[in-house]
Amino acid sequence: MVAEETYRPRRSVLYMPGANERALEKAQTIPADALILDLEDAVAPDAKPEARERVCAAVQSGAYGGRELTIRANGIGTPWHDDDLRAIAQAGPAAVVVPKVNSAAEVHQIESGLEAAGAPDHTKVWAMLETPVAMLHAEEICAASERLTVLVMGTNDLIKELHGVRVPSRHPLLPSLALSLLAARATGKVILDGVYNDIKDPDGFLAECRQGREMGFDGKTLIHPSQVEPCNAAFAPSADEVELAGRIIAAFEEAEAEGRGVVTVDGRMIENLHVDEARRVLAVQAAIDALA
Repeated sequence: MVAEETYRPRRSVLYMPGANERALEKAQTIPADALILDLEDAVAPDAKPEARERVCAAVQSGAYGGRELTIRANGIGTPWHDDDLRAIAQAGPAAVVVPKVNSAAEVHQIESGLEAAGAPDHTKVWAMLETPVAMLHAEEICAASERLTVLVMGTNDLIKELHGVRVPSRHPLLPSLALSLLAARATGKVILDGVYNDIKDPDGFLAECRQGREMGFDGKTLIHPSQVEPCNAAFAPSADEVELAGRIIAAFEEAEAEGRGVVTVDGRMIENLHVDEARRVLAVQAAIDALA
């Protein structure tokens, strides 16, 4: 297993249309952990060259504080992909987000394109998994490159490709989501859940956030600023979780110091795995606190 990168909060990852200058300015004040400045779906074909210049300038502006800035390129094989990749490499965002990545060979192609264009080492690859082919090759995609650090689930395209029905439980998607999670954890990658389309259904959105967190996702991609703060709360440890984690670690360390082999907290036996989980909770909370 590959070790995960140093934890960085990616609870809320908001798509912003690259052609909309006002939206890019507004994004400077939205409390999302990360932004995806979009050159793909949100931009009409004749507006793509101008949008490319705009988002690259935004990345280099220094106006977004501690938010992680990424740019979504147009997909491999489109007329804009190569130009996008060259411009993004020169702008040097935290990552390039590439839609519909289907194979390890495509990851290598993206990586080679970035390197040929002089991308800095800090510009990583975020691969979007959106097709049945990608689901069946998720592990090899994840393992293809150390430059690939994040998987992004493209659930809208995936449900279309599966001929599935969009239902609140998302049960048609669960096997694919689980496969991708397994691949991410086996290779030490971060993984983000897909978007929720109905911005006027906050209860449905929160239910999907809870489901994603329970499954093990690190965060969620978003389509509207109103989703950011609820998502941040949903993917952060609760006050009770943080308090319990502290007590678990304290009880375990006390038992070790006293040479006791059995540790209980609130009537539950505590093992090393529970301590590891508790330490992760505290590390996540510390990283979130550091963003404030």
